[in-house]
Amino acid sequence: MSISAAQVNELRKVTGAGLMDCKKALQETGGDQEKAVDYLRKKGLAAASKKAGRVASEGSVGSYIHAGGKIGVLVEVNCETDFVAKNENFQNFVKDIAMHIAAASPQFVRREEVSSDVLEREKEIYRSKARESGKPDNIIEKIIEGQVNKFYADICLLEQAYVKDPDKTVQTYLNETIATIGENMSIRRFARFVLGEGLEKKESDFAAEVAAAAGN
Repeated sequence: MSISAAQVNELRKVTGAGLMDCKKALQETGGDQEKAVDYLRKKGLAAASKKAGRVASEGSVGSYIHAGGKIGVLVEVNCETDFVAKNENFQNFVKDIAMHIAAASPQFVRREEVSSDVLEREKEIYRSKARESGKPDNIIEKIIEGQVNKFYADICLLEQAYVKDPDKTVQTYLNETIATIGENMSIRRFARFVLGEGLEKKESDFAAEVAAAAGN
């Protein structure tokens, strides 16, 4: 059945679960909000929202190096206590997230970090494409809403499909880990480095190379 954005947002406010998790819960329960809440609680996703208000100032900085040193990632994940920061489940989560960042190349942790300028530029592109394709004005905004959600899912870490299990988002994996560990956790920030990125690479003279090879 068709699930509206309003239904998803309402369930998200109640449970604190991720957008995609809320949408799936509503789809699985025929749009019934109460049943959807129970569905998320059984999955351990709604429970994470109860811990969301706690201060998470401990944690760990994890790293991941890929492709023989061509790509490197640093990520800071916070939790409530130093005891949990040393927990194997927590450390495995940090490593998994660092690896995911290396593979999926997000630009932000969460959608709230995307500037209004970037968002408006994307919306204008979607709006222009919709008009060019002859879409009526009354559905253009709905099209834009869907495109914006896809945009967030591409660039925001928490909304990306988790590389080791694409059926869940990174937010879902985070919520599951919170439910398992029993403390609030937060992915605070990350940095992704690609060797040579931003540098002007030397252009080879193909003709000279051919001439040199022919002379040998």
